[in-house]
Amino acid sequence: MGSSPPAKRRRQSTDSGNQMSSSSSAPTHEKLSPVVIFAHGAGAPSSSDWMIRWKALLREALHAAEVVTFDYPYIVGGKRRAPPKAEKLVEFHSDIVKKTAAKYPGHPLILAGKSMGSRVACMVASLKDMNVSALVCLGYPLKGINGAVRDETLLQLTVPTMFVQGSKDGLCPLEKLEATRKKMKALNELHVIDGGDHSFKISKKHLQEKGSTQHEAEDVAVHAVAAFISRSLGG
Repeated sequence: MGSSPPAKRRRQSTDSGNQMSSSSSAPTHEKLSPVVIFAHGAGAPSSSDWMIRWKALLREALHAAEVVTFDYPYIVGGKRRAPPKAEKLVEFHSDIVKKTAAKYPGHPLILAGKSMGSRVACMVASLKDMNVSALVCLGYPLKGINGAVRDETLLQLTVPTMFVQGSKDGLCPLEKLEATRKKMKALNELHVIDGGDHSFKISKKHLQEKGSTQHEAEDVAVHAVAAFISRSLGG
C-alpha cells in the first residue's frame, strides 16, 4: 500500500456538465469518489504488467480517489511460491481493507480482484464487519483444479457483484457461471470479453475477424464495470 495522503476526490456528477475539482468546496451531500482495493491473482504480483494496466483502467473509469494494490505474503520479495488456499489469505486481505477504510473515511469501498484475488475479495466482503459497497471479479476462477464448481462463496454474497470473464476462460465456463448467477442473492451482472482467455487475452486472428483490438475490448469491459458501479452506488 502506498503512503500518499488520502485524496478527497469527489464523484463527478452524471446529471450535469459541470465538474468539481477536488480542491473546491463541495456540498456536504455530494458523495465521495470510491476507493478500490485491487488484489492480484495467484501467479503474478501487483507489479505485473496486467495489474498495472488494469489498475490504471479502473482508476480512470471509476473516477476513483485511489486504487490500492498489495501483495499477499506468499509472493512478497519476488519469490514465486505456490499460493495457499484462498481461505488462508482472508485475514491479510481484510486487514488491508480495514486500513484503507480508516485512511479514506466516507469513501465507498470497492473490492476488485484478478482470478484468485477476486475469490478472496468475495470471502472478505462476506465478513460481518466489512462495509463494502460493491465487488468487481476479473476472471473469477469458478472451477477448481478437480473440476468442481466453487460457488459457495458467491452464493453467500449480498454485495452487488460485477463479473468480467473471457469467453474462452477454462476456469470459468460461462454456462456454469450463468447457473451460479441465477442462484445468487446479490445483485450481479456479467460482461463477456469475446475470445478472451483467463487474462482476457484475445488471439490476433479473432481480433482481425472482429475488426477490433485488445485495447478496445478491455476499454468496453472497464466501462461496463464503471456503469455497474455507478448504478450500485446510486450515481
